Amino acid sequence: MTDDKKYPNFIDDGAIKSLMESPCSDLGQVQSVLDKSMAKEALTVEETAVLVNADSPEAVEMICNAARELKKRVYGNRIVLFAPLYIGNHCINECKYCAFRKSLRSTVRKTLTPEELNAQVIALEDAGHKRLILVFGEHPKYTPEFIAQTVRDTYAVKHGNGEIRRVNINAAPLDHEGYKVVKDSGIGTYQVFQETYHEETYAKVHPPQTHKGDYMYRLHGLTRAYEAGCDDVGIGALFGLYDWRYEVLSLVTHSRFLFDRFGCGPHTISFPRIRPANGMEIDDKHYVSDPHFAKLVAILRLAVPYTGLILTARESAEIRREVLEFGVSQIDAGTRIELAGYSEKQKEQDLTREQFQIGDVRCLDEIIRDLVEHDFIPSFCTSCYRKGRTGEQFMEYAVPGFIQNMCTPNALVTLTEYLEDYGSEETKAAARPMIESELKKLPAGDEVRAMIARTVEDGVRDTYI
Repeated sequence: MTDDKKYPNFIDDGAIKSLMESPCSDLGQVQSVLDKSMAKEALTVEETAVLVNADSPEAVEMICNAARELKKRVYGNRIVLFAPLYIGNHCINECKYCAFRKSLRSTVRKTLTPEELNAQVIALEDAGHKRLILVFGEHPKYTPEFIAQTVRDTYAVKHGNGEIRRVNINAAPLDHEGYKVVKDSGIGTYQVFQETYHEETYAKVHPPQTHKGDYMYRLHGLTRAYEAGCDDVGIGALFGLYDWRYEVLSLVTHSRFLFDRFGCGPHTISFPRIRPANGMEIDDKHYVSDPHFAKLVAILRLAVPYTGLILTARESAEIRREVLEFGVSQIDAGTRIELAGYSEKQKEQDLTREQFQIGDVRCLDEIIRDLVEHDFIPSFCTSCYRKGRTGEQFMEYAVPGFIQNMCTPNALVTLTEYLEDYGSEETKAAARPMIESELKKLPAGDEVRAMIARTVEDGVRDTYI
């Protein structure tokens, strides 16, 4: 049984619904909340509700403008790039929105062999990737030991100038010992998404006889991770299962719970929207419109200024382009989510082999060029994790906004690496003037210029602040 005192249900359903029923038409109240955000202070759930409930065009414009400015102050204009790598899609759960659920016979089941893993990592390195998130179904064969070995095997693959410098994990919540095993393999962030924080809806889409049907075990999945020594975790909700306002307020509640208990909130928050999937059994009652999606991204940025926001390739290129400026700090690029899909060139999506349909199918080079053309700095930086700037120490840098003084230089160096080793001529032509322009803005521009020169002229790789 769950120890209710040690692991309480911190999602107060009644309180959250009450906050949702409090319309806000006072622009002065909205501005007061925004002023706190612009001071880089995390918002309370009640303050976040003011922004959620402010619906006038003037209020929404204020919210989006503030999120845009706050993102620049905290993270600059860089966007971190990564790729998901699905390791196995065997699963014992029956999530009604997922193509990997156990009873769905039309799904092609597979777990990568060591040889197939090696081939996928080589393909990702040859495209220019440096950061991966490994994705596992929830199944007894995907033990902590298996996950840890997969991480070590991924790090071991070196091809040409390619290497994976950071491996994150998206997998089932573990017990304390399991987290310790996985952490020892050198992971970065461990992600566990609650999917929906609304307990009644959670029970409907996660049948109670399944392992994932235990709402409280999942809710405290990352509590156990922190207790086991993991200080870098990611939370998220699948938008479209329940009212988006409830999920936003719950994500902020979860963030504050972790901060209050461990002195450090989540490193990342993800906010994927439901996409078509093989055998999906979810209606569109709680579909999140594009305007509401943009607003919720902006609100999350304002509510948790220090936390990275991840925008996934579930969204189309057009939507991603629109909402990037409202506070997103990480995106996946060149994404393939079918098992062993990265070594298959120019193949159409096959939903019997994928968890869901992706919306942005552009290759990594196209996305990098698009980012540059819209005044963003694509970044493969992993310095904070290897310098130990995680957990509370990361907060010391991130909350005051000093992190951009390291992020921007490191982003420029890793972008230069990409251009030298993998970039197309079109992307080089677009990026090099932007790099020069950014160097002129940096207080330590000469130092960073010297790092870039070593990268280009001497072939040095993996230099960072």
